[in-house]
Amino acid sequence: MPHSGFFKETENHDSNVNEAWRKSRNPAWLFLFHGVKSRVVPVDRDRPMGFLRRMMEPDMRIEEPDHGGGIDAATARWGGRRADWLDLSTGINPRPYPLPDIPAEAWTSLPDRAAFAALEMAARQFWRIPDEAAVIAAPGASALIARIPALMPPGRVAIPEPTYNEHARAFRACGWTVSDNACDATVIVHPNNPDGRLHPLPETGFRVIDESFCDVSPMASHMPSAATPGTIILKSFGKFWGLAGARLGFAVGDPVLVSRLRPMLGPWAVSGPTLAIATTALQDGDWAETTRNRLAADADRLDHIMHQAGAVPLGGTTLFRLYDTPDCAQWQERLARHHILSRVFPYSGRWLRLGLPDADGWARLSAALA
Repeated sequence: MPHSGFFKETENHDSNVNEAWRKSRNPAWLFLFHGVKSRVVPVDRDRPMGFLRRMMEPDMRIEEPDHGGGIDAATARWGGRRADWLDLSTGINPRPYPLPDIPAEAWTSLPDRAAFAALEMAARQFWRIPDEAAVIAAPGASALIARIPALMPPGRVAIPEPTYNEHARAFRACGWTVSDNACDATVIVHPNNPDGRLHPLPETGFRVIDESFCDVSPMASHMPSAATPGTIILKSFGKFWGLAGARLGFAVGDPVLVSRLRPMLGPWAVSGPTLAIATTALQDGDWAETTRNRLAADADRLDHIMHQAGAVPLGGTTLFRLYDTPDCAQWQERLARHHILSRVFPYSGRWLRLGLPDADGWARLSAALA
């Protein structure tokens, strides 16, 4: 059955995910899968921003980051050189956008306003951003995630879990309390990482919608609501276009909130070469459509390989897939012995996430699982 862009739509998808979550090490989080009801709180768009000082005083008790990637750590644990490893622990397109010719000036001069304006116009057209919404480019979505909690005074924020952990980490660092009810703000990852679930638009109030993986199926985007007061939508360039090293993300939304982000990022937040590459890539609609079709086919192929090896597909997007296994640590070890890096999660002893292999990686993965 072909992908709709996020997860293979089988009749048992929800029941499989829920059953796997019940078997995880922290089953108390299961109820969070079904969303969080939040209290509607007016967004104070005119309040002075003295609370931004919290960004300079992070809570040092916050847990260490938990991410995919980390080939250096993998080589230290399992041996080999960096070049020996196939990294399937992330959700980055393994066939990146072909790099265009980059003007020499992009390397030698500070980026000027015209380059930023050209990129933002390309972003508006690609994502069909409403005219009333503002857009700003930043050095990666992670840079925006770290700063967004400081846009409003600290309160209570709802973040349906399990999900990408950096949002909760950033909000806590700015003095917010992560809660499951009666909240002043809501954060959703749409589609969710790691299970690919889609979320309805949160109620009005301060709402952050992380669409870092939404470019595989743009019809699911909440972009038509981007101009609503209190709304910020995040976009990631590195994942769908496969150029994570370019470090580029976008915040789209309420013009008042976006205007508060600008001074946090500084005058040259994005490099000249990245501006040139991304402006060209965002204007290449044919490449984007071809890539969506290929990713869907490759996601089906990966599900088939993993199912044959004994893992149960739970969902994901067409950039990464989530599987239920009897023991994910054993599966990770099994793959690592073949220098293939996978992703496991501290809250589950069963879940294994894999990105898509590149052209040479399919045979390696099949051999490792044989």
